[in-house]
Amino acid sequence: MKTAVVYTSQTGFTKRYAEWLSERTGADLFELGEAKKKSFDEYDAICYGGWACAGNINKISWMKGNAPKWKGKKLVAFCVGGSPIDNPDIKVSFQKIFSQAPLNEVKPFYCPGGFNYEKMSKGSKALMKVFVKTLNAKKDKTEEDELMIKMVSQSYDISDMKYIEPIVEYLEDGR
Repeated sequence: MKTAVVYTSQTGFTKRYAEWLSERTGADLFELGEAKKKSFDEYDAICYGGWACAGNINKISWMKGNAPKWKGKKLVAFCVGGSPIDNPDIKVSFQKIFSQAPLNEVKPFYCPGGFNYEKMSKGSKALMKVFVKTLNAKKDKTEEDELMIKMVSQSYDISDMKYIEPIVEYLEDGR
């Protein structure tokens, strides 16, 4: 199966996962800017990786715009974010993003990455500062709120190659 992996990355976590996936599967690897100039007719499978941003996947609109012309191809989207793999909000976000055509033909996966404040844009840093301030202002913080405050208050890396295995398995046998 000829596979392409396309990604956009702000701080390097999504790029790392895209590279791991490409190496593991032998897929061709493209940064989104390069992919926008390319036809994917020769590919049997197309994987798009973007970073999580406010319950969405950065630039998922690229896949959404192209999915109708990729009928019959295996389509994958992987999202890389700072939440642990078991965060229930991920499932809720995926249901919202992938429930309607044409993205309902895309198989979504989540890969924990982390935060790298040193590489974040000023806008992203500002949004995170507001998010932390909002969480800190909550009167009845849950255990999850406290954990989230601790996690997003500093840079950290929870990425691991093991998180691409479900994607590899899906590409290999389709389940």
